[in-house]
Amino acid sequence: MAPKFFSERNLRFLLYEVFDVASLSRYDTYKEYDGKMFEMVLKAAMELAEGLLWPNFQEMDKNPPELVDDQIKVHSSVRKFLEKCGEGGWIGTGVPFEWGGQQLPQMITHACTFIFAAANYSASVYPGLTSGAARLILNFGGEEMKKTYLPKMLAGTWQGTMALTEPEAGSSLSDITTTAELADNNTYKIKGQKIFISAGDHDAVENVVHLMLAKIKGAPAGVKGISLFVVPQKRIDERGQLVLNDVVTSGMFHKLGYRGCPIAQLSIGDNDDCRGYLVGEPHQGLVYMFQMMNEARIEVGVGATAIATAAYYAALDYSKKRLQGRKLSTKDPTLPQVPIVEHPDVKRMLLFQRSIIEGSLALLIQCGRYADLGGVLTGEEKEKNELLLDLLTPVAKSYPSEMGLLSISAGLQCLGGSGYCDDYPLEQYYRDARIHPIHEGTTGIHGLDLLGRKVMMRGGKAYKLYLEEVQGTILGAEKFEELESYAHQLKQLLETLQKVTAHLMEVGKKETPERFLADATLYLEFFGIISVAWQWLVQATVVRKALRNRPDGVESNFYTGKFFTFRYFFEYELPKIQGLAKRLMNSDGLTVEIKPDYFSD
Repeated sequence: MAPKFFSERNLRFLLYEVFDVASLSRYDTYKEYDGKMFEMVLKAAMELAEGLLWPNFQEMDKNPPELVDDQIKVHSSVRKFLEKCGEGGWIGTGVPFEWGGQQLPQMITHACTFIFAAANYSASVYPGLTSGAARLILNFGGEEMKKTYLPKMLAGTWQGTMALTEPEAGSSLSDITTTAELADNNTYKIKGQKIFISAGDHDAVENVVHLMLAKIKGAPAGVKGISLFVVPQKRIDERGQLVLNDVVTSGMFHKLGYRGCPIAQLSIGDNDDCRGYLVGEPHQGLVYMFQMMNEARIEVGVGATAIATAAYYAALDYSKKRLQGRKLSTKDPTLPQVPIVEHPDVKRMLLFQRSIIEGSLALLIQCGRYADLGGVLTGEEKEKNELLLDLLTPVAKSYPSEMGLLSISAGLQCLGGSGYCDDYPLEQYYRDARIHPIHEGTTGIHGLDLLGRKVMMRGGKAYKLYLEEVQGTILGAEKFEELESYAHQLKQLLETLQKVTAHLMEVGKKETPERFLADATLYLEFFGIISVAWQWLVQATVVRKALRNRPDGVESNFYTGKFFTFRYFFEYELPKIQGLAKRLMNSDGLTVEIKPDYFSD
């Protein structure tokens, strides 16, 4: 049996008690489901994670993919996992029934992704990428394209990817140079280079389907000239056979962590024989790709939270078993040593981890709920949920990524020297997690997105809706005597957020974009702490209601432990806001004014 790598109880608490996922069955889209069926899905995910993913977690790290004769060879378990994903419908969880999907709510999809990633993050990426690519084709591709690609992708026999990055164009997509030239039969000849393509080539599938950004010759400059293409590794010829499509794996990156999934460099069209198939309309590629990018950003947050969760439970298990020292109040050296979980500083580190992972997971499931309601409601309510999801996406990606890494570091610290050695999984968790602040947009990029675009979009409508959401939680919490002081604390800090945001908007009107956005990453951190505090207050309200019913034994311990963790976040993490606010209210332009020459020795 696999060791504990996540809390089933906490996952159920969030899904059923906090966000009431079962209530979605009242809508036609989800009328085929109820709470029991959701539970069956979760149990199946747990069984797959424990039976196949966890047993190969360290093995995939120690035996990473290899590039042999222009073909990447991956661990044998990847093929088995993708077969299981195809058989079980895991790739199509969010795809409608009519296209062979499961039509599950995003909240449940996020929960299953979380379980898979906690067991083996590298493995979880393969079906996740295919799922995102399939939904992109579903929403924007033509009927023939859907019929050609979706069945194979959902079956797990064809891999899907997102091919954006180039050697000279990372986050600056306006600078991509991959070209597309109209050829025969409405196909395009594609030429260029793509790098950092996760699962960009491997032998666990018979074909790889790249969702690739390129510029049609003569297109407008910048992002307005970008189009989206399906560029398969192998195309279907006139006989219905798969033939090579002049997409060659020219290199593979060797990584700090996340080693079980290959990251490929692709050479496209070197022999002038690569065919791509236009998705939707020309020059709308970035608009279309944002669907997959935003979904992937939420999934990065889920993955970061999952790895940090597995690290927490590894640290907790060690702390309960490791005997070291005695309580500080004990003066008798002949008395037995105590487990290190008895020491206040170890408790502090464990509480820090738990507050980060459970707060982050709540925020991510909250985003899933916004996505679900945005998909079934109409009019203003639909718009409201879609705007809130859009606003919170950079936060839900970046906070778990940055803080999850610190959380794992604290877990490693609990183990001391053992944590630094590969006898225990903490060092791998630390390495695996380091990618998350980087891929799918660096933290800096998401800071620019939040402050420079999301807060101001639609005249600040999403931001105002967010304030209303948090204020609603505060009003609900104030009804509980035990939560009044915490609700008041969050209310004051929400006012601080409004002051800081108003100040920065004035800076944006009067100063250069460089000065306005110089500390956008700090604003993102600031916003993230408040957002997770909000989610902790949401959870605390549910906890106080549950404790009024005087639960016994294990349930009492769960709710009481949850309340202690809530208190920790408000008393240890939330005060960090004040330092960030002070910095953000000072627009002295230090980082703008310093010249590159000043970094010389």
